[in-house]
Amino acid sequence: MCWSRPCRPAPPEVVASRQTGRQVVASNRRARHDYDILKTYEAGLVLAGTEVKSLREGRVSLVDAFAQELDGELMLHGLHIAEYGYGTWTNHQPRRTRKLLLRRVEIDRILTRLREDGTGLTLVPLSMYFAGGWAKVELALAKGRRSYDKRQALAERDANREIAREFGRHLKGRRR
Repeated sequence: MCWSRPCRPAPPEVVASRQTGRQVVASNRRARHDYDILKTYEAGLVLAGTEVKSLREGRVSLVDAFAQELDGELMLHGLHIAEYGYGTWTNHQPRRTRKLLLRRVEIDRILTRLREDGTGLTLVPLSMYFAGGWAKVELALAKGRRSYDKRQALAERDANREIAREFGRHLKGRRR
C-alpha cells in the first residue's frame, strides 16, 4: 500500500500471467462417430477448486456426458472428474451435475432449436480445455446416426484417405 507516495505498478516479472492458447484436457472422439455435428458452442463451467486441480492433471472423462435444460439453465450431466488425490474432506463428487455458463441469447437459441426440431437432437460435449486459464467445454448440437450411417461415414472417410494418399504419390512422382 502507498499512503505517502504515489503507487507504482509492479515490475512485469512479478505480475502473474495467464496461460495463452488452448490446452486440451480431454476429447470425446466417440461423439463424432455416433452423431452428426450441426453446430458447436463454447461454454464455461462452474467448478470447485479440487475439480480444477483434477482437470489440470487430465483426470476427466467425457464418455456418457450430455447437457440438458433445468429451470432455463443448461446443466452438464454424466461428466466424470476424478477426485483430487491430495484433497481432504473438501473433495468433490466425481459425477455431480455441473452448470454451464453461456450467454442468455445462446441458451435461448439452443433451447428453441432443441424444442423446435425435437427429433433426435441432443447436446453433447466434444472436448474440454483451458483457454486463457479458464476451463471451457465445447458443446455440440448433434443428431444421432443410425448404424448404416456410421458404416457409410467410415467408408467415405477411408475413400477420402485413399484418394489423398494417391494424390500425394502423384505429386511426388511415385507410382505404385
